[in-house]
Amino acid sequence: MKRSFLTLICLMASLSATQALATGDAAAGESKVAMCSGCHGSDGNSMVAAFPKLAGLGEKYMTQQLRLIKSGERVIVEMTGMLIASSDQDLQDMAAYYDSKTRQVSGAQDITLVGISNPEEALDYGENVYRGGNMKTGVASCTGCHSPSGNGNGPAGYPGLGGQHADYIAKQLLAYRRGERASGANASIMQGVAANLSDKEIKAVANYISGLN
Repeated sequence: MKRSFLTLICLMASLSATQALATGDAAAGESKVAMCSGCHGSDGNSMVAAFPKLAGLGEKYMTQQLRLIKSGERVIVEMTGMLIASSDQDLQDMAAYYDSKTRQVSGAQDITLVGISNPEEALDYGENVYRGGNMKTGVASCTGCHSPSGNGNGPAGYPGLGGQHADYIAKQLLAYRRGERASGANASIMQGVAANLSDKEIKAVANYISGLN
């Protein structure tokens, strides 16, 4: 029941999103992301797992996150003070620029899990979590919000996850599970999803998503 309820929340939010889409100018944003390229890459495809890929992440989602970071509601140490001088239009332009880029797929790795020594079985396990959740523990599937292909839902503000660094995804799921990431309109949804995810499920689904496209 809990799993179905969480999935329903995602679907309803997708259908009833009433906020206007972000109106950023991608061309204008190109000159405003120079300070970001050192960590995230000039095209939003970071080479280091500690820094998320921003390419194709979703303009609305990215604009929301930049606003939260600027206001201090979401704390990312490496970005402290970086957006102080940026106007709201600057943030929208930056988001539009990165969203216009194609996200490169990190690629799933051959991993093993507790009780699963075969990498192919571990990948299948991650896929099952992504597409089916876990009915026994009340974990909703990821597809309702992030789409079967991992491209997210732009109008609803759900980010594209496919191809993202597995370590980064796992870190965020753990932060949601611990209640450490609590900013933004969708935080409560993600906290509910992550609350019953096991370490095994987090590792598996993060690895699967990193190869999804």
